[in-house]
Amino acid sequence: MKTRLILKPGQKGTRKLTEKYGDALVCVRFRYDAELKQRIKTVELVVERTDWAPPPPKFSADTLVPLRIEGFEKDVQAKAKAVGGRWNPEKQLWFVQYGKIVGTPLEKHIQIDEKDNGGKPRKRLYVYTS
Repeated sequence: MKTRLILKPGQKGTRKLTEKYGDALVCVRFRYDAELKQRIKTVELVVERTDWAPPPPKFSADTLVPLRIEGFEKDVQAKAKAVGGRWNPEKQLWFVQYGKIVGTPLEKHIQIDEKDNGGKPRKRLYVYTS
């Protein structure tokens, strides 16, 4: 089933539903079922509103956060460098200001604990000499 159209209250095609549900109407969706050859109109409604305090941010905007970016991820490294990231060869991590990567794909590369590597063993380069 595919959703082809999402309308907000007040848009053409939502008048009757807006009259019926008022401010509780969030959106109207038109979904299409190819197997049954049907168009299905659904509505999203607000059923409850309560006060909520968002949790405090993990980092302030100017905090340097470590990013674990693998060597083969050259495009991701370029993005980190473009936002002012610096490579630390001793720790094998990139360091970037959190405010520059919040809400971007780079955010998923944040490594909270340097020992944590997502359950993977840390790769080490061993040099053998004879």
